[in-house]
Formats: sequence, structure tokens, C-alpha cells
Amino acid sequence: MAWWLWIAGGFAIGIVEVLAPGYIFLGFAIGAVMVGLVLWSGLIALGFYAQLAVFAGVSLLGWLGLRAAFPQQRGAVKRWTRDIND
Repeated sequence: MAWWLWIAGGFAIGIVEVLAPGYIFLGFAIGAVMVGLVLWSGLIALGFYAQLAVFAGVSLLGWLGLRAAFPQQRGAVKRWTRDIND
């Protein structure tokens, strides 16, 4: 019965990501939804601490995957070295 709490929590964290972009909360949202889907499928019965461990692991993997897919921009300010009219 806890599967829907994980999925609803994942969507709520996803909404927070929309309000505060930066791919920080999206990893947590991915982790929560994945734990909810695992519990919903019924293939693996997980206790509370196992759910937290799976959530932490999947969140970390999701965050690392997002960092690899969308690398952080170095130096957001563009420095022009020549004039456009030259």
C-alpha cells in the first residue's frame, strides 16, 4: 500500500524541481518513483529500511546520470575577446 506514497512523493519532488531548476531534486524524484514502481510490481517485498536504501541508491544513480547527460556549465559569463564589428 506504500507504493502510491512513493510515487506521489516523487511527483511532488518533481514539481519542486520545476520551481527550482538545476537537476538537484530530479534525482530524488526519479528514486522515489522507481521505489514506488518496484513496490507496485510486487516482485520484491521491501522493508522500510530497504526502501530507503533503494531510494538512496537509485537517487544517486539518477543524479549522476543527469550530471553526465547535462554537464555543468563552466563560467556562465561569456567573455568576448574581439569586437563584432572587426
